[in-house]
Amino acid sequence: MKVNDILEAKGRDVFSIEPDSTLKDAINLIINNKIGALLVMEKKDFVGIISERDLIREFHKSGGDALGKKVVEVMTTKIVVGILEDDIEEVEALMTQNRFRHLPIMHKGEVVGVISIGDVVKMLAANRETENRYLKDYIEGKYPA
Repeated sequence: MKVNDILEAKGRDVFSIEPDSTLKDAINLIINNKIGALLVMEKKDFVGIISERDLIREFHKSGGDALGKKVVEVMTTKIVVGILEDDIEEVEALMTQNRFRHLPIMHKGEVVGVISIGDVVKMLAANRETENRYLKDYIEGKYPA
């Protein structure tokens, strides 16, 4: 299974914010869209990512003053990206080893989606359930010899 399979199932919506927006703006977008991260886009250029985890760290550090800070001050700029052809098991290992939960997906130099570790686990679990059902049916002799 490939990353493209996840995007086909969940959709390719990409939620983004500009670097000069405030953390309050970022929080509103994250909550209103029920997502865990926003891509930071400067015009059409992908320049960073800001996640719930980044926001929590900043609030722990700065308290209420964090609301007025700019996204550019808090965002992650060293970003790992995936491509449509990446194998899901490899992506799962990459995300787990590097301890991040959101992976922007690129195609021909443009962001075409974002997947979360939850999306990966959900797809892998569904695939395992299907495989288990077929194996069980085979063992029980439901297929002609």
